[in-house]
Amino acid sequence: MSDEQGLSTYVLVDGENIDATLGASVFGRRPHPEERPRWERLLGFAEAEWDQPVKGLFFLAVKDELPMSFVQALTSIGYQPVPLRGGPTEKVVDIAIQRTLAALTQRADDVILVSNDGDFLPQMEQLLGTRRLGLMAFQEFRNSGFRVLESRGMEFFDLEYDVRAFNTKLPRLRIIPIDEFDPLDFL
Repeated sequence: MSDEQGLSTYVLVDGENIDATLGASVFGRRPHPEERPRWERLLGFAEAEWDQPVKGLFFLAVKDELPMSFVQALTSIGYQPVPLRGGPTEKVVDIAIQRTLAALTQRADDVILVSNDGDFLPQMEQLLGTRRLGLMAFQEFRNSGFRVLESRGMEFFDLEYDVRAFNTKLPRLRIIPIDEFDPLDFL
């Protein structure tokens, strides 16, 4: 592997994990459509932040039929949908993302994973130090193993505060840097 900068950035989206985090940890219920991320902002942020073209892969678990309206929407905003099916207990999205991360070790491209899930730590660690590597997730909900990778050079981008992927402020409790503290948020 050469140490030259990658030609593009792959943005690998575990939308199921982000949706589950919003539902279980942020809202305590299934999120409404307007409460979900504006997925196109992730691609725009990655392209601007790392100043190179992006290729977004959005991994989906499907049963029998493609959710065509969602697939068409993803395609129209620049993602390549990756619809997957497996057995009832298989985590097909996790398996596919793990395989994709492993395959990316053979390429020079940069990588941003969109997930809070620690199931990807071994593959992310393999990529660390060989290219720019990033994680888009929720600071307080990401697997603690990602903090170790951050201390070794992986970049972290909070979906709400850095990427600004949401149209409304989420009801999250986080440690606030004093420079970002706005008392009006609490009044």
